[in-house]
Amino acid sequence: MEKVLEVKNIEKYYGNKSNLTKAIDNISFDVNKGEFVGIMGASGSGKSTLLNCISTIDRVTAGHIIVNGKDITKLKGNELNKFRREELGFIFQDFNLLDTLTSYENIAIALTIQKVKPYEIQTRINEITERLGIKNILDKYPYQISGGQKQRVASARAIITNPKIVLADEPTRSIRLKICKTIA
Repeated sequence: MEKVLEVKNIEKYYGNKSNLTKAIDNISFDVNKGEFVGIMGASGSGKSTLLNCISTIDRVTAGHIIVNGKDITKLKGNELNKFRREELGFIFQDFNLLDTLTSYENIAIALTIQKVKPYEIQTRINEITERLGIKNILDKYPYQISGGQKQRVASARAIITNPKIVLADEPTRSIRLKICKTIA
């Protein structure tokens, strides 16, 4: 199987010498292409910290994270930006939709950043929103839609660029059933 993600002996510390917290303690695992992996644990056990390190929102203190053969713990500047833009999709716990943009614009922004042509943006948005059952809310702003609809808009934004990895920090039950239904 082709490895898409390799997490090797990562550790993450917060604080300073007098008040040090170890959020991640020597974690290693691999994820192969096509696999779905769930991370479970008690509140405060480091699940979100782990996802934040894999997504480069946060930096590891020690260890390596390799995505498609590239050690992302060593990326900086434009290389890091390119990795985030082209190889990663992230569904945030609190959606992170922009209140001043419509659902269509919140999804399109991921493709606009990649300089995708407007006609292709429209085609791709039509396809993904049809699959997720949100085509009818594309002209609505986040405050005008339900929590489940916000989660589907956030999911569409995360997968519209065809990333190598999609990370989801506590996606809601309302979306899980719909995604399983549309992917199956």
